[in-house]
Amino acid sequence: MTVTKSRQKRGGGRAGNAGRRGGSSILQLPWHLTTNIDMPTEPLNEEGVTAIHLGAMTILEEIGLEILNQEAKEILKKAGCLVSGENVKFDREFIMEMINKAPSKFDITPRNPEKKITVGGNKILFGNVSSPPNYWDTKICRKVPGTRETCKNLLKLSQYFNCIHFVGGYPVEPVDLHPSTRHLDVLYDKLTVTDKAPHAYSLGKERVEDVMEMVRIAGGWTDEEFDSSPKMYTNINSTSPLKHDQPMLDGWMRLARRNQGLIVTPFTLAGAMAPVTMAGAVAQSIAEGLSAIALAQYINPGVGCAIGTFTSNVDMKSGAPAFGTPEYIRATQMTGQLARFYGLPLRSSGVCAANVPDGQSIWETSNSLWAAVQSGSNIIYHAAGWLEGGLIASPEKFIMDCEIIQQIQRYMDPKIHATDTDSIAISAIKEVGSTGHFFGVEHTQSRYESAFYQPFLSDWKNYEAWEASGAVWTPERAYKLYEQILHEFSEPLIDQGIEEELREFVDRRKVEGGAPTDF
Repeated sequence: MTVTKSRQKRGGGRAGNAGRRGGSSILQLPWHLTTNIDMPTEPLNEEGVTAIHLGAMTILEEIGLEILNQEAKEILKKAGCLVSGENVKFDREFIMEMINKAPSKFDITPRNPEKKITVGGNKILFGNVSSPPNYWDTKICRKVPGTRETCKNLLKLSQYFNCIHFVGGYPVEPVDLHPSTRHLDVLYDKLTVTDKAPHAYSLGKERVEDVMEMVRIAGGWTDEEFDSSPKMYTNINSTSPLKHDQPMLDGWMRLARRNQGLIVTPFTLAGAMAPVTMAGAVAQSIAEGLSAIALAQYINPGVGCAIGTFTSNVDMKSGAPAFGTPEYIRATQMTGQLARFYGLPLRSSGVCAANVPDGQSIWETSNSLWAAVQSGSNIIYHAAGWLEGGLIASPEKFIMDCEIIQQIQRYMDPKIHATDTDSIAISAIKEVGSTGHFFGVEHTQSRYESAFYQPFLSDWKNYEAWEASGAVWTPERAYKLYEQILHEFSEPLIDQGIEEELREFVDRRKVEGGAPTDF
């Protein structure tokens, strides 16, 4: 039923108890949307971009995609696409006409309007790890299934760190909750523990409808207000080559009709689910992505869409996925060029194949994060907390990754490469001359607190001092910070009446059975 009357908000509860907010375990950079001030890295020349584009168009026209959703096939047939059974072939003119309707950037406004994000342009957004079924930390030191408690704790990290701009899917899958009602409990936690832009899994119409209604309630919006602009977003992944499945497209089309943010990210592993050559893998990924965006634009012209890249390679010795590789970096950069060619925002990921938060995990994640920056990515999934190719979420890794993200944010600060008179510092150089040092001069003293990036996790002591202070390795330091953050965490303000309405909605949908499952 359409709601047209604005909701009256009640005070009290968390809304009336802001005074219990405590201090902070770390010195963070303030919340801000990171602006990419660098030119993107472009390994392809103009002919290379055209070759991949033409390859994607040939895939769409001559091979087509398997569309396992009857409603989507009917819509695409009406649009003039060639439908034969489950196979759909797309005319390139139709694809380009639809892609040209998509905006080059769009905003998502969560329940806290101060946390509004812009997807596109020169903005870089970082998000938390999403969807691992398992959890690991240094206290238990083993891989265990995710629970609602560990999921909620990782949501707290997602809220706590200013460098995390949006809240992706479940930061770890709470397998102690039944799949038919899991989305209700996790979204309740997500909408009360965080106030950042939320995500909906595109897993069937019931789950998506539930999530949209919960997001609408959390924001205090009418149906018309919710539909007027994006308040949330979804990401769909095609995990089989050239195929879009039934529940995924069910959710995709419903979100498109209600004008919410849409991101499509084909999962293409070169050598397994895509050609072994990176150009072939990127062409296949682009074809899959454009087909979903064309469907969304035909349903609702102008709805905000982004194209994603999750193109990496497999270990040809074992078949296992590999991440943060040279091939991954280049594929991300290449996809960035194609995204700009189509005028679409770009999504990429911060990923690794390492099993624990060790050196391998950091160099692979750092490689993938910097590949995202170099490619001109606008929205970066799994930027903090990802291990074992997406099968493990770790709070230590989350905090370690946030150190990297903050350094990227600082790297993008134009003050670092300013060339005004004070920055050239001739007066300071004259004052010190060829003797002495710069520590005591006024030029240094007036700037020393903000001159350089100050880490919250890195340990810059020499070996002897580090050893004397306990010889604590990085993951151990990160776990101690994790405990401190949980201890001091205060949930963001939410109106008591809205929270009660969310709780009532969850309870009612549970009684109704939630979303259907086959067990």
